[in-house]
Amino acid sequence: MNFIQIVNHVILVRDVPRNVDELGEHIGHPHLRQLLEQFIYEQQNQNVVIGENIPPVEPLTGKVYLYPSAVATYYAPSDLSGIGGMHREIIRASSSWHGGHPRYDCVVVEHDAAQEGFKGLYVARIFCFLSVKHHETVLPCALVQWFSQVDTKPCQDTGMWIVKPDSNHPTSVIHLDCILRGVHLIGVVGNDFLPTWFTCHDSLEAFQSFFVNKFSDNHAHEILF
Repeated sequence: MNFIQIVNHVILVRDVPRNVDELGEHIGHPHLRQLLEQFIYEQQNQNVVIGENIPPVEPLTGKVYLYPSAVATYYAPSDLSGIGGMHREIIRASSSWHGGHPRYDCVVVEHDAAQEGFKGLYVARIFCFLSVKHHETVLPCALVQWFSQVDTKPCQDTGMWIVKPDSNHPTSVIHLDCILRGVHLIGVVGNDFLPTWFTCHDSLEAFQSFFVNKFSDNHAHEILF
């Protein structure tokens, strides 16, 4: 079944309220206010091109709530191990996972329903889940780092797409409704040896490009072709 027909729902769990400017400094993204105001403008003006410069907008005055994780529920017809193919997974965005290293999971984001497979998806890394109230409307969203495709087709040797951090459009705020599910990235290694102190926690910062792992489970293989 085509990925466009997959049922997708993301639920926020556990919140910590913050003033938007204080929150931006707290999470190391002092430009959070500008990103949120641009996100609200894009939600109110559906014809706007995502990421383009916007005219002056009404300042954000409502409270912003921070969440360390979200639950994605989706339909995977090729994997019936759940109830009728329904699956749930937790997507983490935490500055300390079990008291240790930070954990900021990666996801696939829908952007073009007319394209099949990975061509209709983006890859992003979640820095935090948020909800913001603006004019009595609560908007669940996420601050993300974008990855861009390295080539127009998958790697011939592995069959997996390769992405790299997007330097032209590094971060933005997106609505949770466009998040499909979590995704596993594998660093594309070079000819040098990794240092002895290297751990899996360093992977997303250490490598310049990544394989989008379509072999992590049946559903990933179905949508990341």
